[in-house]
Amino acid sequence: MDPVKILVVHDSSTGNVEVMARAVAEGAREAGGLVDMKKVDETEIDKIPLYDRFAFGSPTHCGTMSTRMNQFSNHDLFRYWGKLKYKVAVAFTSSGGLGGGNEMTLWSMIFAIINFGMITFGIPDYVSEGITLHYGAVAIGKPDENSLEASKLLGRELVKHAGVTKDGSKASK
Repeated sequence: MDPVKILVVHDSSTGNVEVMARAVAEGAREAGGLVDMKKVDETEIDKIPLYDRFAFGSPTHCGTMSTRMNQFSNHDLFRYWGKLKYKVAVAFTSSGGLGGGNEMTLWSMIFAIINFGMITFGIPDYVSEGITLHYGAVAIGKPDENSLEASKLLGRELVKHAGVTKDGSKASK
């Protein structure tokens, strides 16, 4: 099977989500993925079809993805509406504090993923006691060791899931 091409797209106000994006990319590379990492404003929209899989990261803003990530999914990416079916995508976020809306932010990105016809998945694995990433990787403020391990696991699992679904996506066209 050809290597999986992954694009990690992120927005980062304080640098925390960017640190997580690097960890997601690292995990994906460890699992054999070919990874490009781009800030949302630097993403070349015409190159989106070249990628097999995506990881989207955003700071938590009032319990949802940032305005720029929302603009990306609702406007910039819209030309690929219906053309990203069967591609696999995941989400990650950082918030300013506990109870800051991390899971709601993940869900806002997952809603966009699903609306484009992409596939996502949950991860039941724990990276340490009480720390899991069912809906995606999260951090509270600056990512700690557990948040970075969760981000790496997200990247590794993205490659694994891509391997499982890649042949199926070709068969369905």
